[in-house]
Amino acid sequence: MTIVAMPILIPFALAISLLVFRTPKTCRWVGPLGSLAIFVVSLALFFRLKTSGILTLNVGGWEAPFGIVLVVDYLSALMLMVSSLILIAVSLFSIRFLPDDFPLPRFYFFFFTLTMGMNGAFTTGDVFNLYVWFEVMLISSFVLITMGKKKEQLEGGIKYLALNLLGSLLFLAGLGLLYGKTGTLNMAHLAEILKNDGQALLMNTSSILFFVAFGIKAAVFPLFFWLPSSYHTPNIAITSLFAGLLTKVGVYTLIRFFTLFFVHDQQFWHNLLLIVAGLTMVTGGMAAASYYETRRILSYHIISQIGYMIMGLGIFTPLAIAGAVFFTLHNMIAKTGAFIASGMIAKTKGSFHLKEVGGLYKQNPLLAVLFIVPAFALAGVPPLSGFFAKFMLIKAGIESGSYIITTVALLTSLLTLYSMIKIWNEAFLKKQPENHENQESIKLNWADYVPLAILATASVLMGIFAATVFTYTMEAANQLIEPAIYIDMVLRNRTP
Repeated sequence: MTIVAMPILIPFALAISLLVFRTPKTCRWVGPLGSLAIFVVSLALFFRLKTSGILTLNVGGWEAPFGIVLVVDYLSALMLMVSSLILIAVSLFSIRFLPDDFPLPRFYFFFFTLTMGMNGAFTTGDVFNLYVWFEVMLISSFVLITMGKKKEQLEGGIKYLALNLLGSLLFLAGLGLLYGKTGTLNMAHLAEILKNDGQALLMNTSSILFFVAFGIKAAVFPLFFWLPSSYHTPNIAITSLFAGLLTKVGVYTLIRFFTLFFVHDQQFWHNLLLIVAGLTMVTGGMAAASYYETRRILSYHIISQIGYMIMGLGIFTPLAIAGAVFFTLHNMIAKTGAFIASGMIAKTKGSFHLKEVGGLYKQNPLLAVLFIVPAFALAGVPPLSGFFAKFMLIKAGIESGSYIITTVALLTSLLTLYSMIKIWNEAFLKKQPENHENQESIKLNWADYVPLAILATASVLMGIFAATVFTYTMEAANQLIEPAIYIDMVLRNRTP
């Protein structure tokens, strides 16, 4: 089924085309239109999945488990759809907010190679192939994060690269051990082998390596230091792209691995996941509360909210997994929107620092309204998407008797609300500081609001149609917790 490969092939073709058509004018068209094409294909995959069940493609005609297989289930399809929506918003945002002297052909080339790596990670059914896609993402994101003329970008990029290279080394080591013990790297085949294997506990040496590797990618406690050290350094368009996508690929792989084949010794792993989730929430939330620079506040909140996603995985009930998937999708949209809003504030007032800005509510009420949506969604204010995401996780926590992590999640929500209110009060309600009264304000063009409006609308719609979204996240959770159909769809065409 060739359509399964299209989320990888389209960005690959677009990246190659940008090597030929390198004019800035062409890039301004290729970016949004290419992102829209990926979104349309993602929608087509989702509707095909609804009618035909889990979709698979044996690349090159080699049968699983010997060849590379691409697989799209509900988790993959949902991640593809939401990430492609973010690509549309960020590609439109970059047209308006990248400086005139910025190398657009290079930016969009790595924009699409990053997309190719991300979509490859979402669709691959092979662990080694996943490693390859992670490296494609790492190279692309490193180039993007250092794309500029500032010394701090190189410093941030080195910190980002160093820790993520460590994660890649651990990933490769775990991959080698996994193959040595099982003789396969096909995910469905691994699940089949380990399901009834009495020696499955021996997999802990491999699973801990994968846990640390993916924990670095996802920025969980205490492996998150690369994120706040680097996310505030590049142009805000690049940061907005990273905020919604990079760490979520790490979360996706943790959910995929620890529901499909690392399902042994569950008491140990679920307790560890809950401890890590709680510490991730608290440290990220408390750090965010202490800053007055919008990019740093939002960067630490990326970390804090990763904790909620890991919480759902640690509770490991269908409702908890569905809540973790719902929360991931919501956070991808709302977090990207919050970063875009911070870029609009900075463009209007000339600074990301809250002590240097003010008076935006009277000056730009539309921006004020559009900022409220992602900010309050992140804080979990009803009836926005974040409220329903947190409600599912809290309900799952109470039903499973996980009262400590549930309490931590509720208290961390207050820290998130405090940070969002702080940005609102400082940027929009308070008067412009006297020592910055002469600072020239730039009036935004109507087109500047389009990317944020797209994401704000998506967040509102996720809240309005939360029951429908929940239906699909529950389908994803059921496929994850009961992977028999996944295994059968991937392996059923094997030669005996």
